[in-house]
Amino acid sequence: MEFFKAVAYHFNAGGWGMYPILLCFIFTIAILVDRLRALFGTYNIDKEAFLAGLKKHVFAGDLEQAISYTASQKPTPLTTIVKAGLMQVDKGDAEVQAAMDEASLREMPRIEARTGYLSMLGNVATLCGLLGTVSGLIICFAAVGHLAADKRSAALSEGIAEAMNCTAFGLGTGIIALVFFSVLQGKTQHMMDDINETSVGVLNLIVANRDKITTKAKAA
Repeated sequence: MEFFKAVAYHFNAGGWGMYPILLCFIFTIAILVDRLRALFGTYNIDKEAFLAGLKKHVFAGDLEQAISYTASQKPTPLTTIVKAGLMQVDKGDAEVQAAMDEASLREMPRIEARTGYLSMLGNVATLCGLLGTVSGLIICFAAVGHLAADKRSAALSEGIAEAMNCTAFGLGTGIIALVFFSVLQGKTQHMMDDINETSVGVLNLIVANRDKITTKAKAA
């Protein structure tokens, strides 16, 4: 409780410059919650375990089971892309590649969505803090030049408080945004690399076992 009272006190002391910083902070937190939930939850899948199960069906030449197995997994960009390729196996290798490429064009933007805004918000918050600092310093210099001695001390105190609080809150918000931007960007790149690697691996798997798949289909 005391922490929130202290934050409220310093927020008020920061003056008008705190409001754009607060807006940047709110957007930063909203994007963080959305992206952390997506990248580390909704879109995340154990690639190795998924491929191990898929290979078992492909090695057996059972395309229908491979498709059913993929469809039964958590719907992520990776499984969606692989499923799109498996659905075109009977049409040829070129069609499999084209289907996975088309699905990738749809799914990749979902992985990258909104993460880039964190970098912008971090920079804007820092600049807003600097603007508030300049505003506070203007108050200080105005007090020195124009106010009577008995009012000068209070005006200087108010200006310095505004400058320092805006600096602290602006830098704090900027650091949070930029640190998590790096974390999420790394996770995004890792996920995209996994998708590219898996797409190539699945295509090679299908090419290597096409005879088994064709034989199984004819027998069925």
